[in-house]
Amino acid sequence: MVADMQARMTQALLAAMFLVAAARPEPGQPAPPFTLDSSAGKPVSLKDLRGRSVVVAFFPKAFTSG
Repeated sequence: MVADMQARMTQALLAAMFLVAAARPEPGQPAPPFTLDSSAGKPVSLKDLRGRSVVVAFFPKAFTSG
């Protein structure tokens, strides 16, 4: 189960990195549409959060090299 969660988090991180590299908006422009897995493992789309403040943060898992 831990390996599966790590694989999904890696996929989400790679997808986010691709989106940033492929469609980096200029300051003040809307973010491109994307879907990532939540910490509970459920998909969350940016469009589902329309009208709310959204912060996307990436950080290394606790007690890992980073």
